[in-house]
Amino acid sequence: MNSPFPAQNAGGRYDVVVIGGGIVGLATAVTVLQRHPECRLAVLEAEADVGQHQSGNNSGVIHSGLYYRPGSTKAKTCREGKQLLEQFCRDEGVRWDRCGKVVVAVNADERQRLDLIADRATQNGVEFERIDTDRLRQLEPAAAGLAALHVPETGIVDYPEVCRAMVRRIRAAGGQVITDFRVEVIDVAGDDVVLKAVGHDDPVRCDRYVNCGGLQCDRIARAAGVKTDVRIVPFRGEYFELKSESQRLCRNLIYPVPDPSFPFLGVHFTRMIQGGVECGPNAVLAMARHGYRWSDVSVSDLAETLSFAGFRKLAGKHWRMGAGEMYRSFSKHAFTRALQKLIPSIRPTDLKPGRSGVRAQAVTPEGDLVDDFLIQRGPRSVHVLNAPSPAATASLAIARHVVDRFESEED
Repeated sequence: MNSPFPAQNAGGRYDVVVIGGGIVGLATAVTVLQRHPECRLAVLEAEADVGQHQSGNNSGVIHSGLYYRPGSTKAKTCREGKQLLEQFCRDEGVRWDRCGKVVVAVNADERQRLDLIADRATQNGVEFERIDTDRLRQLEPAAAGLAALHVPETGIVDYPEVCRAMVRRIRAAGGQVITDFRVEVIDVAGDDVVLKAVGHDDPVRCDRYVNCGGLQCDRIARAAGVKTDVRIVPFRGEYFELKSESQRLCRNLIYPVPDPSFPFLGVHFTRMIQGGVECGPNAVLAMARHGYRWSDVSVSDLAETLSFAGFRKLAGKHWRMGAGEMYRSFSKHAFTRALQKLIPSIRPTDLKPGRSGVRAQAVTPEGDLVDDFLIQRGPRSVHVLNAPSPAATASLAIARHVVDRFESEED
């Protein structure tokens, strides 16, 4: 793919290097240059363009902070990041929409869990209202449930366009964005950190660096000699889209009440800023770190996942749910049945295949998914080792946290 931002030559020495041109890495670079305009900074991206993985293949939702444990980094950075992101979009002319969403309880058990979500929302400072079925039908005529929460401040945006706007701001401030530079060797030698990539004769040297490598972040940390017990396990989320004649079934965003026994949110409906409505995702193990299809298989990636005791323990806990997710991956009718819990009138003929995304999920050796964002200090570095949803929403707030770590601690 041809990048709209031609790559600058690798090599040279910088004060700060950010590894990873996803939205968290780009936001970190923007924040560094805002605070330190004189800083010599470069972003190193392995792909031919920025935002090619999680940042460019997510749902496009600007999250409100509804679900997250009060006091967690997720909850705090989501609330702060939402405001920063909306202001960034206003400043840069990036189209976005505060469209609102409903969270729908379809049975008595979910109705009780809806109360817990409402309590978290209150503690997190999220604006919402409890609504009855009449109000739900006014907002989403095709949705069905016993009760719901309406969250008017939830929004949608085109995150690839946000990434491109961040690149423009970085370059306007004198920073560089260097693509096709996959960091594989990190050597702290004397006054320099030396970053080397296969295919490049000239290394990049810097004083400090930030690892925002997403799906490769744990490998980058290990290459730098940073000790971490967590391992990235890639999970693919697969989507359908509503056909144009069926898009009337969803006006904005329709979400389920999360199942606390399952680590992912569940299928939902999302109106997209560029038009159309997505339905999904499911959650299946990806056969490669960049495994967007079942045919995308990396023997080394898969062997690394399967040999990790933490993954085997996780699979042992959730194998029944995982089997159901895999079944939905191969059966459009099964996927439709999951969607019918929220919109009973939907039929397989309303759906067409959509895109897929891969989530970089940190897993502990005990088989637990790391629930919160995980940021770890290393020699002359900071490593973002877990940044799943709502990281795109929270990106500018996460960046502030990362830069604070640089400014407040000595190596």
